[in-house]
Amino acid sequence: MAHHKSALKRIRQNDKRRLENRYYKKSTRTAIKNLRELKEKAEAEKFLPKVVSMIDRLAKRGNIHRNKAANLKSGLMRHVNAIAA
Repeated sequence: MAHHKSALKRIRQNDKRRLENRYYKKSTRTAIKNLRELKEKAEAEKFLPKVVSMIDRLAKRGNIHRNKAANLKSGLMRHVNAIAA
């Protein structure tokens, strides 16, 4: 167990950030899953920018690698474009 005040604070901050990061990553994964399940092209095109924004935010914060973010966005855009109108 930490004995310094600053170390105790660091532990509290790390726990809080870890929970926030888990929340954002999980909600983004759920949004991606929901987008992939959509069958209507108009609905998917409307939802796509929200999901892309969530992915960009994760990459900016460093929760996922920027190349993984690019691959996810590319795959989602291909999926939405492939949906029959």
